[in-house]
Amino acid sequence: MGPRAYHHGNLRAALLEEAEKSVREQGIERLSLRELARQLGVSHAAPRRHFPDRQALLYALAEAGFTRLGTELRRAMTRAGEEFEPRLQATASAYVRFATRDAALLDLMFAGKHNEPTPVVQEAALGALSVLFELVEQGQAEGVLEQGEPGRVGLVLFATVQGIAAVVNGGIVDASQSDALIADAIANFIRGSRAAA
Repeated sequence: MGPRAYHHGNLRAALLEEAEKSVREQGIERLSLRELARQLGVSHAAPRRHFPDRQALLYALAEAGFTRLGTELRRAMTRAGEEFEPRLQATASAYVRFATRDAALLDLMFAGKHNEPTPVVQEAALGALSVLFELVEQGQAEGVLEQGEPGRVGLVLFATVQGIAAVVNGGIVDASQSDALIADAIANFIRGSRAAA
């Protein structure tokens, strides 16, 4: 593939796609603009038109990761129908699937390896996690969950599903057990947050 294979309009997208693949296969530490240029068949200076340095690429990867996560969570919630519990179950499962499929990317997104996140990254993160907060608001509106600050309850929900992903990624629990673990966690979350009759 020669240097002319990419036009100005799609080199950035190609770099992000290749970078995400590299992170998935080799981890963040081995990510290099020069190596991405080599893999895409462009000059080693070409990526710098879009990402002045490696840090800029990491920010862009984190933003793209949050955007994709948000899309996957919203799609799962929508496909589950209108009832609260199935929506919550489907969304939690979608999160754990993303987190276990793209563990290194998730680490980049949340672990602060990209220093202080830019406002764009923060906005993308809030956009992705807003799906969980919307579900909490639905549960509260329907009287399934106690009233209270949706953001705080949403963070407990997020910590729960993130914890499941962490134990799967850490090899503590086999991935084949994740659906059952999610179902138990969601049942316990709802039971513990249920509004008093």
